[in-house]
Amino acid sequence: MNASTDPTELARIAMRLLELQQEHRDLDVAIAGLQAAPGDDLAVKRLKKRKLQLKDCIARLESALIPDEPA
Repeated sequence: MNASTDPTELARIAMRLLELQQEHRDLDVAIAGLQAAPGDDLAVKRLKKRKLQLKDCIARLESALIPDEPA
């Protein structure tokens, strides 16, 4: 699935991947904090939805970084 072998593009993808992984970890902390206190269930649901979106995006970027193997 790797469409580009340009080192600059791969570095850009890797940097974006790190940013998304950090945001994913930050959401873990935020969700845990909201769940610890009774309150806004809607906010928790929104954060969990965003976390799932990040997980999908992270998986796509990781796939883009894996070189294609010849069949």
